[in-house]
Amino acid sequence: MRPSALLGLALAGTRTDALRVVLTALSALLAALAVLAALTVLAVEAPAGLGPGDGSAAWSDQYTNALLREPGLRPGVAAALLMLGIPVLALAGQCARLGAPARDRRLAAIRLAGATPRQTTAVVAAETAVASLLGTLGGLAVYLIGHEVLHRPDAEGRLRLPTDVLPSVPATAATVLGLPLLAAATAAVMLRRVAVDPLGVARRTRPKGTPKPWPGVLLALGAGAFLAYEGLWTWYDETRDASFTFPLPLVLLLGGGLLAALGVVLGTGWISHTAGRVLHRFARRPAPLLAARRLLADPWHGSRTLAALLVAVVFGAGALTGRSYFTAMDEARREVWRLHAEAAGGTGADVYRADPFYLRSMDLVDTAVTVALVIAAGGMLVAVAEAVVARRRTHAALAACGVPRPVLARALLWQTFTPLVPAVLSAMAVGTLMGRGYFGPEVREYGGQAQVCDADPALCEGNFEKHSRFVEVPDVVRAVPVPLDDLALHGLGVLALVAVATGIGLLFLRSGTAVEELRTG
Repeated sequence: MRPSALLGLALAGTRTDALRVVLTALSALLAALAVLAALTVLAVEAPAGLGPGDGSAAWSDQYTNALLREPGLRPGVAAALLMLGIPVLALAGQCARLGAPARDRRLAAIRLAGATPRQTTAVVAAETAVASLLGTLGGLAVYLIGHEVLHRPDAEGRLRLPTDVLPSVPATAATVLGLPLLAAATAAVMLRRVAVDPLGVARRTRPKGTPKPWPGVLLALGAGAFLAYEGLWTWYDETRDASFTFPLPLVLLLGGGLLAALGVVLGTGWISHTAGRVLHRFARRPAPLLAARRLLADPWHGSRTLAALLVAVVFGAGALTGRSYFTAMDEARREVWRLHAEAAGGTGADVYRADPFYLRSMDLVDTAVTVALVIAAGGMLVAVAEAVVARRRTHAALAACGVPRPVLARALLWQTFTPLVPAVLSAMAVGTLMGRGYFGPEVREYGGQAQVCDADPALCEGNFEKHSRFVEVPDVVRAVPVPLDDLALHGLGVLALVAVATGIGLLFLRSGTAVEELRTG
């Protein structure tokens, strides 16, 4: 098959196919922006002749944000940006399923015209690759334009963003070309169990048995990576050679986050199957019974539709744990300040000026998590709408047999929320465990010594060093509480987003239950 013919077949189709290409390109654009932003942060270099081990002298003082100035914080910023791209990639997977039945019929027609199975797989992979390449090229254009537009030094010549550096050309090329190749390979792998013949599209084999709880191993590995981060970073910083620049701790964090996210997503299949069995055992109404049978028939539906959402929930819970840590740190510092003031003869009521840097940084993280949740809700909306359209013949047959449309709507709600609630709880538990493993269960602020003067005030003022003495101030230790209230609000917000997305998706149910849909091929 000639490349021009392959490209023409890949981009052919209806308005639904065009919408799928546009949404896939948009997802690739967002993912490319996240990766390019992370690479830009990593491209910031310490002043000439200095390295990370040279203390504050190695800080990049050309930036106003301490997250960029301090070299020890930049890997964390880059890791957060890369992790923000994970929900975006999951959204791309959801968008790739839009209009799948119509695309399957088109593939069957291509097979009827004489194409081989390998060629039909190439058509799907080419469609995904072209859409992703358009998205990554658009992301590169947006990045370069934003790099110029946002380069606005202040009166002191300092920058709010690292617009004075660019990622290396090989890293940029790997991002722009690597993401489409990864997307195409993923599309080809997803079709490995699909048989496309001239009469239709069917799976070669169905998954045998029921889902197993083995994804718990991935969860343990992901959480263990965060627990081992501090020790690995200490060893890495003390033993590595100056010429060795491979970001091993960053890779550990990214790998641990990916394992944890994958464990949560894959574990949803087991949760859906178990929830379906329980619902089928105890339900007595038509709607939950319909939902239970659907969950048992396809327990992996939750893993596909909730993937991006659960990933965002994991990192959102980790961010809330980080905020709790920094709040406890601020309280410990306030207590040390009070002890120093009392040791110096004061009342301990002196004004303590808290450093808002860390909490403001967590505000940025919370904003990123919120954006990821909104993106994931968009993917959820696409998935619900696609599920309603794909089952239109089944829905029309049930409606023709006398099943009211509200019962079908409630069945879809049961099918969505029955695995969602335990999956969200599991994701928040995993995120909290990861956060506590990374930040630690307690905060210690060292008291040190306070220099006090017990002599007459006039003597102290005239010769403070001679008449003063040092008093030991005890260390202050604060346990980092689990932010149960914030986690509850986080979970309720996620459920509300899903409810809104599902409600919008149910608007397609009215047209999907028309009697005419019984003749749909």
